[in-house]
Amino acid sequence: MRHVNEADVEWSETKREETHFRRKQLSSAAGDNDLGTSLYELPPGGASWPYHFHTANAEAVYVLHGSGVLRTPDGETRVESGDFCSFPPDSDGAHRLHNDGDEPLRYLAMSTMRDTDVTVYPDSDKIGVYAGAAPGGDKAERVVSGYYRREDDVDYWEGEE
Repeated sequence: MRHVNEADVEWSETKREETHFRRKQLSSAAGDNDLGTSLYELPPGGASWPYHFHTANAEAVYVLHGSGVLRTPDGETRVESGDFCSFPPDSDGAHRLHNDGDEPLRYLAMSTMRDTDVTVYPDSDKIGVYAGAAPGGDKAERVVSGYYRREDDVDYWEGEE
């Protein structure tokens, strides 16, 4: 059994424009690389990672406290304490949370941890590529990792002799 108490895990903070949250990586603290689980807290006005979807990893969130707006391909939906939302590994799973309330929005985010994945960011028309460790996994184990504009696509034979 792998075990960790949330109180024993330090918060990390990400803040860039409207993206603002604190995160505790519970799975990695417990030594689990097969199921990603993090505790997130968005302050009032804060938002999660930019709008995105994965091509290999399914994700889900369970709202513990507070309320906010979830953006998906179907539009915006209110979420509140007790709501569970799942995101398949395709364009139907695109998502982003925003706290439009007056109190922190806390939720658990879970994902499969397939170590080869492409993340698509529809708003900025870029992709993230990962191999060796899944997004949210140990960056030191990655053999390939990077973010690329989709417009930079080249022909398969370009540069080959």
